[in-house]
Amino acid sequence: MFPVIASHHLWWGGLQRRICLNQPVLSRQHFQRMHIRVGDRAELSRAFTQRDVVTFSELTGDVNPLHLNEDFAKHTKFGKTIVHGVLINGLISALLGTKMPGPGCVFLSQEINFPAPLHVGEVVLASAEVKKLKRFIAIIAVSCSVIESKKTVMEGWVKVMVPEAPKS
Repeated sequence: MFPVIASHHLWWGGLQRRICLNQPVLSRQHFQRMHIRVGDRAELSRAFTQRDVVTFSELTGDVNPLHLNEDFAKHTKFGKTIVHGVLINGLISALLGTKMPGPGCVFLSQEINFPAPLHVGEVVLASAEVKKLKRFIAIIAVSCSVIESKKTVMEGWVKVMVPEAPKS
């Protein structure tokens, strides 16, 4: 799926970043902080605004009225507009890329389900727990739940590549 190469250029948010896959680019101290073990957990919370949903729609072109039009949405089984599932999933990306495993991890695959809708303004808690490690691949259970009602709005598994720790 991903070719093994010495370096790669990524375009992300208009910025070019060079990633060297075969050379440590972070300090030893940084790698030690990123060491993960089975059972490690991390969480991140946020409430999405209508502006967040509109911006996501503009960026992706997903202008489904279920997300944008209250008059349309009130005639659906949801009763009002809902947040895009992929926007919710973005919280998992942020959690894994910034907290655990942290900077340098790469999504390889994921399997997710959306058992309930998330409405604008509901505070959602994204959670991740390392379930399995094999070399530099981590299998992580993920979920997003509304804090107030405890309803699960997203759940699944993510497979990520974690950066190789330098040899001592």
